[in-house]
Amino acid sequence: MADKLIIFDTTLRDGEQSPGASMTKDEKIRIAKQLERLKVDVIEAGFAAASPGDFEAIKAISATIKDSTICSLSRANDRDIARAAEALQAAQRKRIHTFIATSPLHMEKKLRMSPDQVLEQAIQAVRYARQFTDDVEFSPEDGSRSEMDFLCRVIEAVIKEGATTINFADTVGYGVPELYGNMLKSLRERIPNSDKAIWSVHCHNDLGMAVANSLAGVMIGGARQVECTINGLGERAGNTALEEIVMAVRTRKDYFNLDLGIDASQIVSASKLVSQITGFAVQPNKAVVGANAFAHASGIHQDGILKARDTYEIMRAEDVGWSANKIVLGKLSGRNAFKQRLEELGIELESEAEVNAAFARFKELADRKSEIFDEDILALVSDEEHANDNEAFHFVSLAQRSETGELPLAKVVFSREGSEISCEANGNGPVDAIVNAIESKVASGAELLLFSVNAITTGTQSQGEVTMRLSKSGRIVNGVGADPDIVVASAKAYLSALNKLQSKTEKLNPQV
Repeated sequence: MADKLIIFDTTLRDGEQSPGASMTKDEKIRIAKQLERLKVDVIEAGFAAASPGDFEAIKAISATIKDSTICSLSRANDRDIARAAEALQAAQRKRIHTFIATSPLHMEKKLRMSPDQVLEQAIQAVRYARQFTDDVEFSPEDGSRSEMDFLCRVIEAVIKEGATTINFADTVGYGVPELYGNMLKSLRERIPNSDKAIWSVHCHNDLGMAVANSLAGVMIGGARQVECTINGLGERAGNTALEEIVMAVRTRKDYFNLDLGIDASQIVSASKLVSQITGFAVQPNKAVVGANAFAHASGIHQDGILKARDTYEIMRAEDVGWSANKIVLGKLSGRNAFKQRLEELGIELESEAEVNAAFARFKELADRKSEIFDEDILALVSDEEHANDNEAFHFVSLAQRSETGELPLAKVVFSREGSEISCEANGNGPVDAIVNAIESKVASGAELLLFSVNAITTGTQSQGEVTMRLSKSGRIVNGVGADPDIVVASAKAYLSALNKLQSKTEKLNPQV
């Protein structure tokens, strides 16, 4: 029988460390439910000691998810581990993932600890974590730049203390596939009790080799767990992309000879949900989940596809969920059809009142565009959830004028804590005018780092999804707004970002 490859998803923890990608508790629960439908083996739900918001999200996910192991990250100290254990109490299957840096650079410059001190702290951390669960994972942070002799000492000791998974972390994306795979192989050969733990790989994409390094760790190094994220989301250049690992192993079963428990038909749904919630758009030529992943422009390719799909396609679009992309909903569709589609998309609204409100927004949108797609529904439900949050700012209306040779003018009406505010301003363009108008009343002092527009679906009727990334006092947040009018979507996105800047539960940007 083929070995099983464990898929460990860290979208909700490492993925959230992308600047501006912080998620609310409800958003994390939605993603966790989709990961459960995807049949991910382990969901790293967050870093319990990082913030009260992260703690509450892990606690809620632990009580909600039944089929996946729920994991919390913790530094190698008693406070972090106890906090993780408390957050994980309700989980049917729980894991504590503790880590400490082992590279000479990190020990000297960051930790300011001696190797012996690091060794002792690693031992104590695993010993303490074992008091709360039998499933303990240990990571030597910056493992790929650590000295082999010291790594062997640390890992042998933590396995002896009861660590059941050892994660060989390429924290800064320094690894090269052959070297990384052989380093892991050497560790497993040199450490006497290496067979007492499952070995895992966690790679970053700084040099564009995260997936290649992870697969080398599996095939050369003997790892049987891969740590990854949806869409490769993650700090700096991102993490190993779950969809690429899964489809590589499935498509080349002849080479990898590994089994997976993943339901690949849920991949596209997971990708779209994460993209919509975080505001991080998927590039069109992204493997597996990009809009062009199964598109063929070359006449030679098109001819081959028409004759036999496998001439130019090594996997089927429907196998990863593309076939479920489009639905036939329009202004004549009824509430029951809409509600059923919500259920199929994994959207669970808490009350009939929320369903009715979302349906009203759906009918309003259907009057403006003839076909409603899954992505449209995800966007309008997200807007509805934000509207129900106790947020300070809400979009009301917009009037905007642009004329060649004249400065654009925007008149914006928004509410602040229930009171409507009207404002107007000129700008270099319509979006600049909107921002100037809002700022004339809000005076947030935030810096706009990113403005991007993406079509949610195809065609000129598509809603535009706008992402605005703001920075203030070390905080970086993303605001997302969707509307068939991209100028209106821009106003919604800016107000969404201002709400996140004011939120007391959003984490500080981890890079600051």
